[in-house]
Amino acid sequence: MNWQTLPNKNVAPLMLRLGLATVFVYAAVASFVAPREWVGYLPHVLTAHVQADLLLHFFSVYELLLAAWLLSGVYVRFAGLLCALTLVGIVASNFSLFAISFRDIGLAFAALALACMRD
Repeated sequence: MNWQTLPNKNVAPLMLRLGLATVFVYAAVASFVAPREWVGYLPHVLTAHVQADLLLHFFSVYELLLAAWLLSGVYVRFAGLLCALTLVGIVASNFSLFAISFRDIGLAFAALALACMRD
């Protein structure tokens, strides 16, 4: 692929969409493959009311749907906002694990950048 032939305005949103979708797909697939490694990131307030494995499966499906939405390129602004809210929620609900979840802050800002771009 010749990068010089691509219009510059299309490259950045595409790269942001691909990068964010990759993050959500990885987390979803990894939580299906090794759920015990991911259950600990679920907020206790939710796991007190809903079985953790079930909640994790629902969230993984949500992440896959979010990734598919990003990849579709449809209503990207809203997909970016929902991604940002999701990532901020992950950081807020795992503040005691900030040494791990701090990376999600940068991803949330990437999602916000995607939401702020012109279509």
